[in-house]
Amino acid sequence: MEGGTGGDIDLRSFAVRLRRMTAELNRIAQEFAAAYGLHTTDLRALIIILDAPTPITPSRLREELNLTSGAVTACLDRLERAGHIRRVRDAHDRRVVHLHYLDAAKEFAAAFFRPLGRSTDQVVRRFSPEELRTAAAFLDAMNDELIALRDAP
Repeated sequence: MEGGTGGDIDLRSFAVRLRRMTAELNRIAQEFAAAYGLHTTDLRALIIILDAPTPITPSRLREELNLTSGAVTACLDRLERAGHIRRVRDAHDRRVVHLHYLDAAKEFAAAFFRPLGRSTDQVVRRFSPEELRTAAAFLDAMNDELIALRDAP
């Protein structure tokens, strides 16, 4: 694998690249959170709620965030007051609550992150479908490993 300088990419240089990208993405996320009065935890919760394939429960969110029930309740209260989410009781089991990211809040976030989307699209266009599949496979594998590390005893 070739690097930007023409040399082989070793583990250290790969790690540096990943940290730089993570730091830049975190900076953008922090700017979004600050611009709209959100805590970092609130933003993490919104991302989890948005990315979930189906509406998740507060207890599942608590597990994902590794927070206490009280901290998650306070986070959800803030997000609901700010108009980002809605809590909906399950029609079949009223004890179960599902979290929904509101469409207006999605549009709001999409407008903020639109420049990032354009930049991502510009980068994606530089690579072949096969290269993108390889990059996606790498990112999936890294995420799986990170989850395994998090879940390890």
